[in-house]
Amino acid sequence: MIDLQESRKKIDEVDQKLLELFEYRMQLAQDIAAYKRTTGKAVYDPDREKEKLAALEAMAKEEQNKKAVAAFFSQIMSLGRRLQYSLLGTRDCFGFQEVDKIHTDSNTKIAYYGEKGSYTEQAMQEYFNKEVTGISMGTFAEVMQAVKEGQAEYGVLPIENSSTGSLSDIYDLLAEYNNTIIGEHVVKVEHCLWGIPGARLSDITKVYSSHRQGLLQCSDFLKQYPNIRPVEGGSTAGCAKRILEEGDITQAAIASRIAGEYYGLQLLQDSIHKEANNATRFIIISNLKMYQKGADSTSICFELPHKTGSLYHMLSHLIYNNINMTRIESRPVPDKAFEYRFFIDLEGCINQPVIQNALYSIKEEAMNMKILGCFLPVR
Repeated sequence: MIDLQESRKKIDEVDQKLLELFEYRMQLAQDIAAYKRTTGKAVYDPDREKEKLAALEAMAKEEQNKKAVAAFFSQIMSLGRRLQYSLLGTRDCFGFQEVDKIHTDSNTKIAYYGEKGSYTEQAMQEYFNKEVTGISMGTFAEVMQAVKEGQAEYGVLPIENSSTGSLSDIYDLLAEYNNTIIGEHVVKVEHCLWGIPGARLSDITKVYSSHRQGLLQCSDFLKQYPNIRPVEGGSTAGCAKRILEEGDITQAAIASRIAGEYYGLQLLQDSIHKEANNATRFIIISNLKMYQKGADSTSICFELPHKTGSLYHMLSHLIYNNINMTRIESRPVPDKAFEYRFFIDLEGCINQPVIQNALYSIKEEAMNMKILGCFLPVR
């Protein structure tokens, strides 16, 4: 019969030897880092690692140990790389500059999505304390373009709703444009059903709403009226303006109380959203690489090779540096079937060494890593 205590004692002895060998291996990794510092050679050599893992796996005597051997040495190699990254990594902010605060006045131009009275305009006014000049834009892309070209110094866009999730279009635009996120703001959303003056709820056969998110947020209410056909029609305020201009008593709009009152519409039903605490998170963007003093959230995106474990290996750089990931999203990469781009928010500022080390590591091993911004998140 096996003696459990004796087996544990032997395992302790083996672990001690493994520890000694591991520390010796990490010292060798430091020597290699010193060599690479002088030659400029890349830390990550995927072809060499692949060959080495295959050779080690083939050396395993027991068949059931082969996969475990590959996983074991893959982790050791990964730890060695991270040590080298920490020794070789840059100690800058990847071109981002810290500013004390955003300076604005009544002449500062802010591009926002939607018509006057939209939730995005409300977010702009609240974030900038109304001391700015807002420029209404018809699409999300137009906001991005206006900021990119300098027509507006900043832009405001919705990115996530508390009940229906993220707006995928915004993530795609963040990857496409070189604008950066410099701030966030949350607006409590209260959707109301509006008609033209004199309209009644029983008259309505068509209702306009903004992006499909607005319809999803009000889906429970709309299910009660199967005779009403929902239609996407631009921003919430744009929908309010549209039904007023068309003057059709059978048309209604899902819009904010501010928008409905601004356009002089008839309130048909208030609070038609399905969640009492419905709120939308907005991002503030700039074409400058900057972050405000006190910022403690960093957002990045990257693509990965389409193979087993690639996302796990990227995220392990965060674990190694003890960084908390607060959000992750994935989006298809254009023109690459079934390949994805990942968007991640991290706790920490881009000026912190652990964030810099993690970003440097991901940049070296991922494809097309991009820093989307550093900002103070709304909590």
